This record gives sequence, C-alpha cells and structure tokens, in this order.
Amino acid sequence: MLTSKRILLIIGGGIAAYKSLDLIRQLQKRGADVTPVLTRAGGEFVTPLSVSALAGSPVYRDLFDLTDEAEMGHIQLSRSADLVVVAPATADLMAKMAAGQADDLASTLLLATDTPVLVAPAMNVRMWQHAATTRNRAQLQADGVRFVGPNEGDMACGEFGPGRMAEPLEIVAAIEAALGDGPLRGKRVLVTSGPTHEPIDPVRYIANRSSGAQGTAIAAALAGLGAEVVFVTGPAEVPPPAGVRVVAVETAQQMADAVAAALPVEAGVFAAAVADWRVASASDRKLKKSKDGLPVLDFAENPDILARVAQMGEGRPGLVVGFAAETDDVVANATAKRLRKGCDWIVANDVSPATGIMGGAENAVVLISDSGAEEWPRMGKAEVAQRLAERIAAALGE
Repeated sequence: MLTSKRILLIIGGGIAAYKSLDLIRQLQKRGADVTPVLTRAGGEFVTPLSVSALAGSPVYRDLFDLTDEAEMGHIQLSRSADLVVVAPATADLMAKMAAGQADDLASTLLLATDTPVLVAPAMNVRMWQHAATTRNRAQLQADGVRFVGPNEGDMACGEFGPGRMAEPLEIVAAIEAALGDGPLRGKRVLVTSGPTHEPIDPVRYIANRSSGAQGTAIAAALAGLGAEVVFVTGPAEVPPPAGVRVVAVETAQQMADAVAAALPVEAGVFAAAVADWRVASASDRKLKKSKDGLPVLDFAENPDILARVAQMGEGRPGLVVGFAAETDDVVANATAKRLRKGCDWIVANDVSPATGIMGGAENAVVLISDSGAEEWPRMGKAEVAQRLAERIAAALGE
C-alpha cells in the first residue's frame, strides 16, 4: 500500500494523458497523496478541473504563477514528494530531462528535485526508436531515473509497436517498487514467463504463441508489493519489467537450470509456456531439402519444471502457483493438472483462438485451489497480475 506516500505527478502532453486520470484514482485508492503538475501540452488532452477534482489538490501549471509561488515555491514543490512520476513522459520531456533544460514548470521541477524520479514513456513508435530518444533514455538511466514501459501495441496514430504508455496498474506497481514498501517486503519470489524455443537446427525452432505479457505483469505487480523478484524469462515479445532480477533463457532445459539456481524462494509463480517436447538431437547445420523425402525428427520430453518444484521435499517454496492454458474443459483439465503436478494453485484460462487471450491484452482466468474454482471476470492482464499478487501476499502473510 501507499498510505501517506506523497507523489508528485507530472502529466505530459500526449493522448496517453487520459490514463493519468485513472492513475490518480488508483494511487488514491492505495492511500497516496497526489500533487499534479500539468504541462501546457498536457492541458490539451485533459482538463485542469478533471485532474484537480480527482487529486483533491490544486493543479500546478505555470512556473511564473505568483499565487502558486507564494503558496509553495517550485523548489519546495520539487522536494516535498517521496517520488516524482512523469506519466506520460513524452519525447520532448525526456529530451529536456536528459539535457538539463528548465524552461517550464515541469522541467524546472525535474531539474531541481532531489527526489527519486520514475517515468512512463509514451510516444509514436518511430519517436521511441529514434537514435536521439535512445541516447536520452540511456542518459536518464545513467542518472538514476527509473522507467516503466513503454508497452507494445496499437497506437492512436494507427501504427503498431513499442511506445504505448504502461497501464495505470503497471505504473502503480512500479511506484510501489520504487518506494520499496509493501506486504511482500523481505520476501523472495520466483516468476517464470514467456515461451521457450527448442532448436531443430541453427535457424529453426519449436515455439508457441505466448507473448510473455501476463508473466511480465505478474513480476511487476509482485515487485510493486515489495518482493525481491527473480524473473526467469524465455524469448518474450514484451520487455521485462523494471525492479526485478532478469534471467534470460531460450530452452526449457535452460529455464529448469535457472529455476533451480534461483531457489530457495518463498513463492514460485510458473507462468511460462514451456514446450513439452524438444528435438532429441538438434542438427548443428541447417537441414536441407532432399530427394530422399522429409527429414525425420525424433522428440524427447522436456523437464517438467512445475512438477519438479511442486514435488520437492526440503526447500519447496511455501506457495507454488502453476498456469494451465487450455482450449476445452478448462476447469476439469486444470483441476486434474493441479493434482497431478502437486502445486498449491493453478491459474487456468481458455486460450482457444476465439478468445484472443494468447498474445492479447486481456485475460479471463479461473483460480483453482483446495477451496475450489474461483472464476475471475475478464480484465486487463495488469489487473489480473495485481489481483494475483495481492492474493499471494495474503497467503504468505498468513
């Protein structure tokens, strides 16, 4: 929780500014005090009245406003918070921060502050990938600025790619992680995520459609509640979250080795879509077409990472959470899987093509435990992650 934490929220100019309204609501829901700063460009997308009404605080806008300066000078404003959050952080704001410019209230506050800063970038994909933005991001990270996002997806301009601002709950999790507080403080949690790639030859591999989005969101939410998170990820489409220890792997065997190396932990969340099989003898040369017919591939079983950990004796995590991606008889198949693997909980979902869940932005899960099957409504993956993280925190706190 963020009870009595003071957040200075700088709202930059971009279509993603509308998300800042929900961010304020989510922060206040967790007990934070939010002081908003609205840039001139930000005011083109959200109104000062709506921001002020949600924050329950005056909106600061002008560096040379005599009333604002008399009530709280910009130097005091920049240092009175526990954390400065910039959401959305536009390419222009990032450039000003990296160069140390101070030509308006927002950039002056950012230059004058001695408080930690977290930014949530939001911009067109080409702007995000531009060499200048890449340099600015590297400079800001070197200066100690934290980042959350951006995510990949459709944009208001009609293009697709990285540049979408992180969702409000993802930003909340990053804020909680930055402030180093929460019910999981002092707890070590392992999260696996993404697909695995099992080589056939140097250029071909067996894989699946997992994007890694749900596992990434879970890791971020757990870190946001104060956990020390070891994030073992296959080659996912989405970037890993901030504030976690990332272990990148390719194959199921590499993931099994990384999981074993990460133990002991208080809880393990196995969200990765691990390939069940691999080619027994992958070729070290590219397979060629042949007049003799199609190549014959012999398969071998991959290690069952979830079962190995769930059925450990000494050193078993106090809570083991598995995932079941099903296309039919979801609850029955997932319930049988939980018993077969020996895990405490199974998070089950229907990934048949019609649902749009695998690789999509939303999820609809059923949490299966000793208490039975609890169906959750369809919601964003960040919301699923936050809800699951809070349940894990409650379970570990018992």
